[in-house]
Amino acid sequence: MDYSKSLEDGSEPKLAMASVAEETPVKPVGFFARVLYYEELLDRKMGIEAHSLDRVLPEDRQPPNTLAMAFIWASATMNISCFSTGFMGKEFGLNLGETIAIIICATFLGGCITGWCATMGPGTGLRQVAISRYSFGFYPSSIIAALNVVEQLGWASVSCITGGQALRAVSDDRISMVVGVVIVACLSLAFSFFGLKAVMGIEQYIWMVAFVVFLIIFGESGHRASLSDPGTVSGLTKSGNVLSLISVVYGSSASWSSIVSDFYVHYPVNTSRTKVFIYTTLGISLPTCVGMLLGACIASALDSTPEWATAYDQGIGEVLQTIIHPRPFAKFCLVLLMLCGVGQNCIAIYSGSLSAQLFAKPFQKIPRVIWTLIVFACIIVIGIAGRDHLLTVLDNFLSLLGYWNTSFFVILFTEHYFFRGGNLANYDLDAWNTPSKMPIGFGGLMAFLCGAAGWIVGMDETYYIGALAKMIGADGGDIANQLALVFSSLSYIPFRMLELKFIGR
Repeated sequence: MDYSKSLEDGSEPKLAMASVAEETPVKPVGFFARVLYYEELLDRKMGIEAHSLDRVLPEDRQPPNTLAMAFIWASATMNISCFSTGFMGKEFGLNLGETIAIIICATFLGGCITGWCATMGPGTGLRQVAISRYSFGFYPSSIIAALNVVEQLGWASVSCITGGQALRAVSDDRISMVVGVVIVACLSLAFSFFGLKAVMGIEQYIWMVAFVVFLIIFGESGHRASLSDPGTVSGLTKSGNVLSLISVVYGSSASWSSIVSDFYVHYPVNTSRTKVFIYTTLGISLPTCVGMLLGACIASALDSTPEWATAYDQGIGEVLQTIIHPRPFAKFCLVLLMLCGVGQNCIAIYSGSLSAQLFAKPFQKIPRVIWTLIVFACIIVIGIAGRDHLLTVLDNFLSLLGYWNTSFFVILFTEHYFFRGGNLANYDLDAWNTPSKMPIGFGGLMAFLCGAAGWIVGMDETYYIGALAKMIGADGGDIANQLALVFSSLSYIPFRMLELKFIGR
């Protein structure tokens, strides 16, 4: 290979051949060019994935273990963050039986959304944001990239907050929440820096540790769960709170739909779509249920167990440390759960940096390692700012994820089956980074904005309650996902047909 370019123009770094037997690096000019150059060298030596945005061609694929399609999401979801979400049922005034039913159904529904989006990965070899360009258009898909970055920052921040609470409890408050957040973020950076191979390598096993710890906690706390608690709300207010909890839980599982294909690009083109769907759906929904149901069971026992209630007021880490016996063993389990949170963060940091690169062509010239460091810094800032408001962050953040991911899924799904006949042969996969060969994006953008109108009138958040949501009980009821589904699906077909008629692509 001949490498004569200086990389000032953002082209991929190469190595100049001084001879057939020996390669001599050509020192590039410019900061980004140098970073790209050394990233390339590290990729050759350590496999840190210097060409993370490129479409992975069928002949270049080296697939991981097939079961990794389930294990990676088990590691991302079976952690303290999902455990904390299980407490939301009590916060909404619902009893344990109602909370269990909502968790199981809403988690599975959200997992199905992500499972379908995953089926696009092996067939295209493209990252999820790049796939969205075929329906949203090249430039409007930047909105998806931006939202994706925000989403991954939020997920990682929540994980850092819960991990920080665990470290604070383990250290008996000698480690502050700020230090705890920074420690968890740094551990996550260490793995995600090295790219997809490193992330996939650890994600296949982290879930096992969390599963064993959760089983231990189930054993030590399950007998205290109260199915007789009637809850604190009734009537229309209860209906509204049920809808709001469904939105939170659904958003937790559906939120992976905008990044899921990022991790499937190395699977063969002929990988069974059914297998991808089933493995991904179950890999998300079952582990999420394990953590959330455990949190719901413990939440139901707080009123009858004052010791747990007092510990809960000090944070999730404290309540777990109070439940697990003996105390030294509890500290050990909390450290393990904190480390398991790294699995979620690795995925978030990796996909967040990819989405930042896909925001615009000039951003692609900035190396992935630099975007990784920028995402890492933002996670620390957000984690520190929200460290004392975990449940408020979860309530608002997870609901918002569900809103836009519902519109995202509807548009991709409709484009694939209605306009492209469900056949990947109707996608010009080599043109994914060529604006002139992508749709203008009129149909996708208008449908997304129509979906956003549905969010606005149907959302029930701490800072804002939509006009329709206000009508459901005293606390409001979140129906933004339902409205997003209807508004986006009904508007995309006519707008896309107009786009094809007058623009032709």
